[in-house]
Amino acid sequence: MLPALYAATAYGYVAAAGPEALAVVYPDIGQPYRKVFTEIIDGIEEQARTRVKGYPVASNADFSELQATLKKNGGKVVIALGRQGLQAAAAFDPSVSVVVGGVSSVPDADKLRGISLTPDPALLFSHLKSLVPTVKRVIVVYSPQYSQSMLKTARDAARAQGLELVPLEAADLATAVRRYESALAGADGRTDALWLPQDPVTVEETTVLPLVLKESWNRNVPIFSSSILHVKKGALFALFPNNFELGKELATIALGMLNGDSGRAGVAPLRAVRTAFNTRTASHIGINVASGQQRTFDFVYPEP
Repeated sequence: MLPALYAATAYGYVAAAGPEALAVVYPDIGQPYRKVFTEIIDGIEEQARTRVKGYPVASNADFSELQATLKKNGGKVVIALGRQGLQAAAAFDPSVSVVVGGVSSVPDADKLRGISLTPDPALLFSHLKSLVPTVKRVIVVYSPQYSQSMLKTARDAARAQGLELVPLEAADLATAVRRYESALAGADGRTDALWLPQDPVTVEETTVLPLVLKESWNRNVPIFSSSILHVKKGALFALFPNNFELGKELATIALGMLNGDSGRAGVAPLRAVRTAFNTRTASHIGINVASGQQRTFDFVYPEP
């Protein structure tokens, strides 16, 4: 058995973080959202084989004071979680190395290192093809503000699965509604599927989501997303973050940086995912999923 100062990573065994060399900055928020960051930190500590120093960041935090505290405590690599963590990290000087995580979209993602909360489109499309082998097209309504950066990755992933990606741009809520109405009116449930991205403009929960779920149900068009709540409400399936495993992957990057691995800049899409599936929707749109395949999902709805 390896001593505690070593940790297993995807790159082999590297020296683990010292007591203060690896730090985590995360939003100072209440439950249930705090639980997400607690689970990520648990994964970080599991992979690093040590407790890490955590710094909860309030919305009005003094980032210069935080950086001074980090330096005083010997922090060399910071894992910045959530929007507040990302804002804090942006204010640090270059002497502090940063790994970002726990956010769906990252400005200047090509200049940073980390993992987003947006599931890898390749995983989403692979699951879609396994459940609906006849599907040929994937329709996605997106806003440039939140989803533009994921489109190239999604196009490449769709092509690899033999799918045509049909992106429909909508800069505001009213346009998104018109795009969905038009797309669903012409959709064929045997060959078309609708992807709901992590986009607060085009997947607005109170107006857009009920409309889309109702129309897709009436037209037998499968919907998939990155929210377990959408599956509870009628989407066919979703991939969403496995927070503990995400923490382990973030720690792997951070441990590499502590050991001099500068690596390639870029925020990778999420591959540490959990799965949810709606049997009622599957039955309604004529998809027969064997019980053995159902058991591969982490959550199945409606619950027995």
